[in-house]
This record gives sequence, C-alpha cells and structure tokens, in this order.
Amino acid sequence: MAGMSHYRRAMNDDSNRLADGLILSADGKARCFWQAGLPEYEAYHDREWGRPVGSDTALYEKLCLEGFQAGLSWITVLRKRDAFRELFEGFDVERVAAFTPADVDRIVQDPRIIRHRGKIQATIANARAVIRLRQEEGRSLAAFLWAFEPPASDRPSFMTLDWLRNNAVTPASKAMSSALRKRGFNFVGPTTCYAFMQSMGFVNDHIEGCCCRAACEAERDAFVRPR
Repeated sequence: MAGMSHYRRAMNDDSNRLADGLILSADGKARCFWQAGLPEYEAYHDREWGRPVGSDTALYEKLCLEGFQAGLSWITVLRKRDAFRELFEGFDVERVAAFTPADVDRIVQDPRIIRHRGKIQATIANARAVIRLRQEEGRSLAAFLWAFEPPASDRPSFMTLDWLRNNAVTPASKAMSSALRKRGFNFVGPTTCYAFMQSMGFVNDHIEGCCCRAACEAERDAFVRPR
C-alpha cells in the first residue's frame, strides 16, 4: 500500500521521526496512518472522524454504514456513501422504517452500493428500532447512545498505535452493543460499536502528534452531550 510505504519512509528518516501510526501527508502534516494519503480518506479523517455528533439522523446513518462495512474497508463504504444516502432517503428514520420488501428488492439490485440483503433489511429494522427506542425510553437515539461514552478513567493518558491495536473492543462498546441488541438493532457487535464511537467523537482516537487530535479534543470539550 502506498500509505504504508510512506509511513515506513517517514519512520526511517531520523530527521522526520514520527510516532508509530503517523504518516507525513503531502501538505507536511502528520496524520493517522489509516487514511493512507488518499484524498477522500484524508478529508474524512480531517473533517469527520473523531468529531462529536449529536444528530439522530447522522448517528443512525453511521451505525448502519458501520454494519455495511463489516468485513470490508471503510474507504469502500465512504466511496458509496452518496448512493447509500440516496437509496435510504437520506437515512430519515421515519421514511426508512416504512420501507417494504419491494424496497429491499429495489435496493439490492443497485450496483452502486454493497448489495447485502441482510444488511439492507437490518437498516430498515434499525430504523424501526430507533422509533421504538424513542417511544419506550422517552429520549432521542443520541441521548441513548451518548450515555455509553466511556469515562476518562477508561481512556489512556497518551494515545498510541499499540493501545489502538489492543483495544478494538472496549467495555463501553460491549455495553453499547448489548443494549442495542436488546432493543432490536442488528449488525451492532462490540467491534462495530467501537468503530462507531471512534468515528462519531465518543472518543478521540487520533494518535498523539496527529494534526487533528487537538481540534477534535477541543470540539469534544465544547460539545453539549444529548440528554
């Protein structure tokens, strides 16, 4: 991979010594290695990943897309995200909840997305689960999910690649996964839930030295948690 070779070059150059898991991008800034220097991935890394989100629609969308990503790379889903948004009515919960088997048949035939019937059906089931959750819990999906934000005591004082490699699943992601499954959500295992938490700013997993870490932390500090 071009990104990994760039990472190795940076690490072998004593004049540009970077922490493990960082690469130097074309603009001279250090970024988390997984974005691999791809323009659309770099933009996602800089503008979205790790920024806290409190919108039910955005959280529902990401939860479902993380399910579609299972077994694939996120860049695959990212490149198809516009088509997903078109086919799933902008991930409007009420509209998706009203989808019928005919809608499933229509969507599964569209080559622009990941055509996994089970995950398409799960997206519809998850919309219905969101509606039930709102009715039964008396609160938004955002308020429900943000209750699983891990306490500072569960987080490392210094974010490293080694910590990330050893913590693809956390107590908080296990708890979130269990709670969602009990409420009828699908494709929400603990690994998927932790990837969701990373991307939606429940945690700041930009590696120390990444050009985006401080900005994400500032946004998290200012973010008003949904209640």
